[in-house]
Amino acid sequence: MNNFEFQNPTKIIFGKGSIAKLSENLYKGEKIMMTYGGGSIKKNGVYDQVKKALEGFNVIEFGGIEANPDYDTLMKAVKICREEGVGFLLAVGGGSVIDGTKFIAAAVDYKGDEWEILTKKQVPEECLPLATVLTMPATGSEMNSNAVISRRAIKEKLDFGSDKVFPVFSILDPEVVYSIPKRQKANGLADSYIHVIEQYLTDDIDTPVQDRWAEGVLKTIIETAPKVLVENPDYNACANYMWSATCALNFFISPGVNQDWSTHMIGHELTAIYGLDHGVTLSIVLPGTMQVLRNDKKAKLLMYAKNVFNITEGSEDERIDKAISETEKFFQSLGIKTRLKDYNIGQEVAENICNRFTSRGVNCLGEHGIVTIDKIKEILISRL
Repeated sequence: MNNFEFQNPTKIIFGKGSIAKLSENLYKGEKIMMTYGGGSIKKNGVYDQVKKALEGFNVIEFGGIEANPDYDTLMKAVKICREEGVGFLLAVGGGSVIDGTKFIAAAVDYKGDEWEILTKKQVPEECLPLATVLTMPATGSEMNSNAVISRRAIKEKLDFGSDKVFPVFSILDPEVVYSIPKRQKANGLADSYIHVIEQYLTDDIDTPVQDRWAEGVLKTIIETAPKVLVENPDYNACANYMWSATCALNFFISPGVNQDWSTHMIGHELTAIYGLDHGVTLSIVLPGTMQVLRNDKKAKLLMYAKNVFNITEGSEDERIDKAISETEKFFQSLGIKTRLKDYNIGQEVAENICNRFTSRGVNCLGEHGIVTIDKIKEILISRL
């Protein structure tokens, strides 16, 4: 196991009716900016619940944060925060709204070109505090310090992370899942699953606690998926889905282990260029990553085959093949098509994406830099 330091300061308030607890956890002395997306919260009752809980607080609103939050939209919120003297941010939404709000928190007091927060990973020492009301389980952003931001004007999608943007607290009410469209739930399940894989499917350095925790989350997602994709899911299914998505990326399974994230980095490029849903891009890329890197990840792939899918018979290669196949079948069971050709994307994709990486000076990805440009190209070609 590698050396590590670990801290997650986010307070989780979980369960039905928990939105009403907002007022108990906010400070009335600060002007609050409430951020949200395209308005679904006004249709599913979340907006009304939040507004009721915020009675007596000094609140301004900023709506319209997109899926894959756009830099130019977020900079409008940054300008308002500076002009209005906002002292606290409240993100009401899914991962895109929360990620966008983390960028706002970092950008308000940044002394320079705010794009550098993403291109140079420059985060100021002082960021606005934020909290969240989660409406779409998927990214784990409600309990981590990461964010991914798009800039559509130049077709870029970049990430940043800083301990300064951990939410102070996050409210997770599983009842919000009732109103989420099936496509969004499918994307959220895929995203959560692959968050775990990126931290688990690397090299075996004898971390059984982290491995068993990761496998437990993976198996829970697999078992929960069909229960939450039905038209009227029950509360326990929604609760297990929501908590699995949070635990997939709240850093509890990653201390002391090596991490990959190449599938995500390649997936971000597919979204930036072709506009595919994030969960879709990951479902396309991951089976290729597993296949191309099967020798590098052999020990963990065999562990994954045995402990997640109960695959114990056959040669090592046969077990790995079956594990990769079962993984792709899981994504397909969510209703996600897993080949680039399904989205009318041809061979040019490999050259396009590899050129974008090399133009930024990125020559390798993954644990220990094992995912070279040639392997990225091989992964993409294998997914046509």
